[in-house]
Amino acid sequence: MDAMPKKVTPASEFGKRLYKLRKDRGLTQIEIAEKVESTQRAISYYETVADFPPTNVVMDLAKVLKVSTDELLGIKKPKLEREDPKLQRLWKKFRQVAELPEKDRRAIIRMINSLVTVRQRS
Repeated sequence: MDAMPKKVTPASEFGKRLYKLRKDRGLTQIEIAEKVESTQRAISYYETVADFPPTNVVMDLAKVLKVSTDELLGIKKPKLEREDPKLQRLWKKFRQVAELPEKDRRAIIRMINSLVTVRQRS
């Protein structure tokens, strides 16, 4: 069995911001890549190696992440308060769940999956 690739930490400030914004929104590199019509490999490169992606990619990433290009580029700090207050509360709860023991987190994820499955069928 092949080993998982080693996790690479962001090298640039842009990469750190992109990584944090992506994680804060609960998106994977693959999901972002699909939304900006790119590849997971390119998103990984922007997070870990590149200083900045091309301008058109910055604009697409900002749109997907729901921030301004100034916020994505680090000119302005991201404003999470623009998000719906209900979403903010939900993210806060998810962060609290992330602090629970693994067994409890798995139980909560199973419950969420069950609820989503039932809602999708109705």
